[in-house]
Amino acid sequence: MGSRTLSLLGEDKGLVAEYRLLIPKDRIGVVIGKGGEVKREIEKRLGVQVEIDGEEGSVVIRGPDDNPLAVLRARDIFLAMGRGFSPERAFRLFDESQYLEVIDMTDYVSDNALERMRGRVIGEKGKTRRIIEESLKVFVSVYGKTISVIGSPEAVSVAREAIEMLLRGAQHSTVYRFLERKSKELRRGLELQGIRESAVNFSQ
Repeated sequence: MGSRTLSLLGEDKGLVAEYRLLIPKDRIGVVIGKGGEVKREIEKRLGVQVEIDGEEGSVVIRGPDDNPLAVLRARDIFLAMGRGFSPERAFRLFDESQYLEVIDMTDYVSDNALERMRGRVIGEKGKTRRIIEESLKVFVSVYGKTISVIGSPEAVSVAREAIEMLLRGAQHSTVYRFLERKSKELRRGLELQGIRESAVNFSQ
């Protein structure tokens, strides 16, 4: 899914934070965008420099060492797009309150069961994925051997638990009841904190 190295490099202009990761080659066009617009938007908003090698599928992100979180934020956005999210959905990660979780299905099932597990998580006509997304106000992407979630840390944690239940063979009705209960708990928690639940555009 990508390297996990954040390093500080000596440069003439001072130290530079750098992160390298690999993107599936069929997602390179997405992470670059038409005319490079996606790459430029990330560079502009986070103050980083990005180099993309389409042949190798490598992405190198560099930024000033006094703001390494910008490099890590860019990493998460590129990783999200590499895991099947559209740029519009991945850009939700510009918000520092949002989090990306990547679940490796091979930690739970054998390669032979991957297709069946993908079907369980997506559901008939996308029903199960839609229920997870709408219940928790998260985005879910099922791509290759991974299932990825974008949302608040609390919502992502619940989504992960629901997905793990599905991967371990729980009935869909059991998972739906779990999501209904947990979504109510999350809403109550937000109300107690005086936080208004924000709308999420699932059409992106």
